[in-house]
Amino acid sequence: MHWGTSRDEDHAQIDGYSGRDCHIDPWDIRDPEHPYSLEQLSVLSEESVTVDEKLGRILITFTPTIKHCSMATVIGLCLREKLKDCFPPHFKVDIKVAPGSHANEESVNKQLNDKERVAAALENPNLRQLVEECLYSSEL
Repeated sequence: MHWGTSRDEDHAQIDGYSGRDCHIDPWDIRDPEHPYSLEQLSVLSEESVTVDEKLGRILITFTPTIKHCSMATVIGLCLREKLKDCFPPHFKVDIKVAPGSHANEESVNKQLNDKERVAAALENPNLRQLVEECLYSSEL
């Protein structure tokens, strides 16, 4: 996992997948409601990402700006889409809101880590467009 720079020596190698394949830069993901990056709003930071190569697990924990954030699931979908082709298929990706940071923490976490719910959400054209705008916006 790699954040923020593009120097070749900074890219990790995981089972044949290099960090170059997975350049996760929080400046690249725009908040769904504000013209700022997730990092600028302190929703996401380098410390938010844990990669356990031995267990093949990635955990991303993010902190919504308010406890009743209606866009928490959209933020999680953006993160999941950004990671989609980054790691070997045997890696399990968990995306969660930080403990105590959202009023519906359990429900949001369940939605973000249920493959069928994620797939169904991304089939919605309006939601898909919003996710793509957050990932590919040049407004930052």
